[in-house]
Amino acid sequence: MKKTFYVTTPIYYPSGKLHIGNAYTTVLCDTLKRYKNLLGYDTRYLTGMDEHGKKIEAVALERELSPIEHVAEIALDTQALWQRLSIDYDDFIRTTEKRHKTVVQKIFEQLLSEGDIYLGTYEGYYCMPCESFYTETQLGDHHTCPDCQRETSLLEEESYFFRLSKYQKRLLKFIEEHPDFITPETRRNEVLSFIRQGLNDLSVSRTTFDWGIKVVSNPKHVVYVWIDALSNYISALGYGTDGDHMYQKYWLGNEVLHVVGKDILRFHAIYWPIMLMALDIPITFKLHAHGFYMMKDGKMSKSKGGVIYPDTVLERYGLDAFRYYLLRELPYGGDGLFSPDAFIERINFDLANDFGNLLNRTIAMVNKYFEGQITSQLEHTTDYDGDLVKTINEVKKEYQESMDTLKVSLAIQAIWKLISRTNKYIDETAPWILAKNEKDMKILENVLYHLVESLRHIGILLKPILLEAHQNLFSQLGIEPNLQTWESYEFGLLKTVHVVEKPTPIFPRWDVAKEVESLQELIRGKKVKKTVKIPEVTIDDFSKLDLRIGEIIASKPHPDADKLLVSNIDIGHGEVRQIVSGIAQHYQPETLIGKKVIVVTNLKPVKLRGVLSEGMVLAGSNKNTLEIITSSQLNPGDLVK
Repeated sequence: MKKTFYVTTPIYYPSGKLHIGNAYTTVLCDTLKRYKNLLGYDTRYLTGMDEHGKKIEAVALERELSPIEHVAEIALDTQALWQRLSIDYDDFIRTTEKRHKTVVQKIFEQLLSEGDIYLGTYEGYYCMPCESFYTETQLGDHHTCPDCQRETSLLEEESYFFRLSKYQKRLLKFIEEHPDFITPETRRNEVLSFIRQGLNDLSVSRTTFDWGIKVVSNPKHVVYVWIDALSNYISALGYGTDGDHMYQKYWLGNEVLHVVGKDILRFHAIYWPIMLMALDIPITFKLHAHGFYMMKDGKMSKSKGGVIYPDTVLERYGLDAFRYYLLRELPYGGDGLFSPDAFIERINFDLANDFGNLLNRTIAMVNKYFEGQITSQLEHTTDYDGDLVKTINEVKKEYQESMDTLKVSLAIQAIWKLISRTNKYIDETAPWILAKNEKDMKILENVLYHLVESLRHIGILLKPILLEAHQNLFSQLGIEPNLQTWESYEFGLLKTVHVVEKPTPIFPRWDVAKEVESLQELIRGKKVKKTVKIPEVTIDDFSKLDLRIGEIIASKPHPDADKLLVSNIDIGHGEVRQIVSGIAQHYQPETLIGKKVIVVTNLKPVKLRGVLSEGMVLAGSNKNTLEIITSSQLNPGDLVK
């Protein structure tokens, strides 16, 4: 029988549009579910909306909608966003659903009948945006909320209370005896410190608003947010109903994981396990509280205009680029910074260059040297094969250890360790040199086989993370489904390779300056359309340029710059120029030999990273590619005018 894995996000509060902080939690849970699927688990993924409370009433009133109309609209928008993010959730729970309300009412009445809930009077400072009460000593200056710094209101009302204090010692003992119950360790220490200061009983009902689940035995009260919201994790599984087979299977199964932001740690680490203790329900879950995505000036804030919304990023840069950055940049246990510069650079360097170019180069060489098809030639070895295979095996272990401990950023770094090692393998074996000698063709075939096999393993590891790219990789390499599995992560299983005729770049490269400016506008909540005025020139200005056809007779990488190639170009009349061009990420040096290009011959010579360049080669570009302009009929020295 398969092991089970039940993973949940918090249920999100529908007061407004969700930003990338919410998207991070959802993408992280999606990645963990896909990882467990890869390992063969029976998985279930729950997300949803927390739709009750005074704040929802107020927001709906501002929009001239009823509360149910408001939350229904936000729920539809949220589900549409999760679809665009390809979130593979199994259930979307809404606290306004009958299946949830019925369970919450039963839970409340059970706790009331057993004396764990009692009726009293509450007086305290209430923050409506945070749905929380605070004592006077917890408040900031002028009675502001310690969490959001907004003004609070002093309220006094009849309320039901939940006896947290009754379970304080029992909870403390449970956490101390289960060191992996709360991660990271810093969050666990925060919770232990809070409990040791003493727990006060918790107000769990309200009479000052109606938008909530009514207390059956006293309908003037509505159940307050935390008993209502936290119950979703079991109400969605049918707990307390005749159809509780999902509860039996997943809550009482092998692994249960709640993933939340650190701002709601206390509610999940204290209120929820105490509720379960009082209900005599096993505490089967583990709790992971991650950090925030911050902006340069601090925490994301809609009121300050410093928020990134997933829709705008997805539309421009694609699903995998967005997922990659979210998962890569938030360190385990800490906060992450959403930086426009870093975002574009991750796409350009990690995805387009390191990963995408590795795939493109490999396919191009298989086509060039073996007409697109190779077979295993493991007996024709090089001195570098063993270290590459060793890295493939080591990375699997590093990846699995990191994923199992929720350190997804480290798991991604492990994959890129293999990508880097595979790129280095190309430099070490130099396939273009092997191709010059007929006696080395079997060795060359072995080298290309190692590249394809390494990429196959990279694709397997990327399956939970880059949803479109891993499929693209397998398709372009012609990898059969049975060799895309976790069980097939073993070097040498691929016997025959038949790649596509022409590689298709998976990730485009972006102009950093332009895209950073665009992202900054999005952060500020603006979309500025700029008109680019192209400076006019006269025919006299143009005639100053000496443009001639040149034939590339030699080319090699720049010794100190990965992006540059150094080419010797015959420009006619017995003259050969050395020209440095920024085309190394689009062309291999050997593929340029014999190409006839357009050269600006009267450009002032300049040294580029220490190498003299005596002209310029013309090229065209767009956001996806760069292509040098070539001629087939003209000869070196012919004028271009």
